[in-house]
Amino acid sequence: MNYLEGLNEEQRRAVLALNGPISVLAGAGSGKTRVLITRIYHLICEGVPADQILAVTFTNKAAREMRNRIRAMLGDDRAVPFIATFHGLGRELLESHGKVIGIPRFFRVFDRDDSEKAITAVLKALDIGTKELSPRSVLGRISRAKGEGMRMSEFYEKYAHGSFGSRVVAETWLQYEKVLATEKALDFDDLIALPLRLLEEHANVRSIAQDRWRYLHIDEYQDTSALQGRLANLLIAKHKNIFVVGDIDQTIYTWRGATIENLLGFDKTYPGAQTIILAQNYRSTRNLVNAANTVIEKNKNRKEKSSTTKNVAGEPIVIHLARSAEDEARWIALKIRELMKTGTLSEEVAVLFRTNFQSRALEEGLLKAGVPYKLIGTRFFARKEVKDTLAWVRLALDPSREADKLRAAANPSRGIGRVTLGKLAAGQRSVLRAGELARVETFERIVNELSRDALSLIPSEFVKLVVEKSGMGKMLFDEGSTENRERFENVEELASVAARHDTLPGREGIAAFLAEAALASDQDEMDQGKGTGITLMTVHAAKGLEFNTVFVSGMEEGLFPHQGMGGDNNRDKEEERRLFYVAMTRAKERLFLTLARVRKIYGNDFAAEPSSFLDDLDRSLAVYDETEGVDIHID
Repeated sequence: MNYLEGLNEEQRRAVLALNGPISVLAGAGSGKTRVLITRIYHLICEGVPADQILAVTFTNKAAREMRNRIRAMLGDDRAVPFIATFHGLGRELLESHGKVIGIPRFFRVFDRDDSEKAITAVLKALDIGTKELSPRSVLGRISRAKGEGMRMSEFYEKYAHGSFGSRVVAETWLQYEKVLATEKALDFDDLIALPLRLLEEHANVRSIAQDRWRYLHIDEYQDTSALQGRLANLLIAKHKNIFVVGDIDQTIYTWRGATIENLLGFDKTYPGAQTIILAQNYRSTRNLVNAANTVIEKNKNRKEKSSTTKNVAGEPIVIHLARSAEDEARWIALKIRELMKTGTLSEEVAVLFRTNFQSRALEEGLLKAGVPYKLIGTRFFARKEVKDTLAWVRLALDPSREADKLRAAANPSRGIGRVTLGKLAAGQRSVLRAGELARVETFERIVNELSRDALSLIPSEFVKLVVEKSGMGKMLFDEGSTENRERFENVEELASVAARHDTLPGREGIAAFLAEAALASDQDEMDQGKGTGITLMTVHAAKGLEFNTVFVSGMEEGLFPHQGMGGDNNRDKEEERRLFYVAMTRAKERLFLTLARVRKIYGNDFAAEPSSFLDDLDRSLAVYDETEGVDIHID
């Protein structure tokens, strides 16, 4: 078994533990992904069919990388286990068995933008101004209720006669569900809540799913929600084979429903469970590992675990106090230029920030210094030209979708407006003027042709055909501006994304591609990035990534830990400390922590105090750099 070579004792123990409930507490940089993949490969080598193995992770990017690594170990001619995000698993369950609860086979998935637009339209119809209640806040409350397992009918009964805000949310949710039904769509939260309901209420479907996947693996288990934990419990109830990997010290998503209790209480949920600790860090230098230990050990709500490493001591952490946010950005840019001159590649550098508003000053500093960068979070799949093309793809799968029909008819413009489509929907085709009717018939002919093409073409070829037949490609390419050329390249990139699903036949592969587009996370955006450059992103988006050199900006009290998160609430302060721990452990060789004396927030200057997290550091592992971030002139 040469695939076990190079594993340390605890890694090997985890790989060879085949049956029953097993939790692996994996510190940062401890090789947990290798353990997870090798364990799956070992199961297959021991005779477990690949199609009886399920692995769940938290981003499409991570799932894709796991599939590729397992495929490389197995060889191209062997089946690969089902590997997906929790939302991808939910989609699979609903596509396979959703008709039991009235879900169509090829449903659309609303992304957050789609949902927010639908909520905005409902509020407008209810004559509720966005200043009274913002669509985002209403959607957030609906999302939280769905995440707690509450149904719309239960929420309506409880809150329809409550306060003004509760009444509006209840009525909005009622109308929002009608929009989803009309569009044959589900939203993000439905992809967890509805599969759970499906398994809980239909024993035959539950039994089929349990026998389909006899071995369940869950990565990043510390980030699972209560509903996801219940879904996992149902799936393994018959065969009891669950293997979870997580790190309590990296729980950073409780604000969106994750519960640390799933991992903390694993041995209570599954009596007799094995617990294996992966403590050896293969990623970072000894100074960085020791510094991260001294920070995270201040938390109380955790399982005792201290990382170790055999790596070299490495450089001390560098702390820099700047005069202002602009000066901080200049200093970071200057330091990156110095590193690049001595051989550091830009792709090996990341600049992390706690909140999105910080990116403006950082971008300006990098631009002025001529440092190439890519800002993660620009959301490739939310760009207009991409969403226009996706509307055409969805319409080809189901020509009855009115919202997609309206968007596709208008992009490219072909003289078919909302009023014309409204007449068609109302069965008033006969009242259309000759010119209107001709334009409508041409549009319908294109949609019908694409619907037939979707039956036989692989996803990548189908997307290329959509771009051609819809006129999207000609419109963007012929207009000729640099901006439109970039938009055309984004549309072309969709075919590359679709190619990941070319192994699936026709409509099934196209539906899988559409699901990936709807469920994309910030990290997935990295795969659509053009060119090279340093990575500029939030700490949350950096989870699971690693870089040779990391800058963490804004190390100020009230910013990191964030005001409203740190406060007097010790539990929230512990999550902020875990977020800082995540930031620190992204670095392999160098870590820079920067802060400003004065920072402009919402147009006002605020005197800043150093982050209390800096006091958690072992100062013997850090040095101060007093270099001023002076104006930078490009050589």
